[in-house]
Amino acid sequence: MGILLLILLPAGLIAQDASEIIERVDQVMRGESSYAEMTMTIERPRYTRKVSMRAWSLGDDYSLIKITEPARDEGTAYLKRENEIWNYVPNIDRTIKMPPSMMSQSWMGSDFTNDDLVRESSITEDYEHSILREDTLRGRESWVLELIPKPEAAVVYGKVLLWVDKEEYIQLRVKNYDQQGEPASTIELTDIREMGGRTLPAKMTLTPADKPDHKTVLEYREIEFNISPEQSFFSLQNMRRKL
Repeated sequence: MGILLLILLPAGLIAQDASEIIERVDQVMRGESSYAEMTMTIERPRYTRKVSMRAWSLGDDYSLIKITEPARDEGTAYLKRENEIWNYVPNIDRTIKMPPSMMSQSWMGSDFTNDDLVRESSITEDYEHSILREDTLRGRESWVLELIPKPEAAVVYGKVLLWVDKEEYIQLRVKNYDQQGEPASTIELTDIREMGGRTLPAKMTLTPADKPDHKTVLEYREIEFNISPEQSFFSLQNMRRKL
């Protein structure tokens, strides 16, 4: 079987398997730890709304997002600690533990889901990976990977297609499919430039499949890697504090 696979697979696909590529993508896009400042623009036919935020992460298990603008949402926070996800709403001074059923719901009124931003699921651990084909996207040679959730994984999507740049190991496009196999959304990752000492896409544009006139654009203004926060930083107390 091994010899047969070597004969059938194109030469460019033999060097690495899909899981190794996904590991490299996760390392490049996330790092061991990071700090970022972002602006999210929610575009609708009748209005446009902007949300600014700061975000910290430590590996796959810890993350904290705090909203800084608009004023009415300032202080709203989302915390992930291993398998627990919390939301702090300052207007009512209430901390809410979010159940898995909320992961597929809209995040801050955008086209992103709670899982897209807070990342309860892991692309490295919760999916089986395979290489579908090679492609050229916006002039960049890329792999097209298929991610199918493992039977025990609690994930939002039934399938994910991922375009990965061969040279930089960065995501170029993501196509999400629902549990019935129907298209759910497409994310285009553009404005590729150096940030935080790495070459990364600074802009993510998500378009839902069933609402092509809706769009959410997430843009990184600043990002730093390997900031080494302690696990204790990701606490319910820090959700409430002005950091």
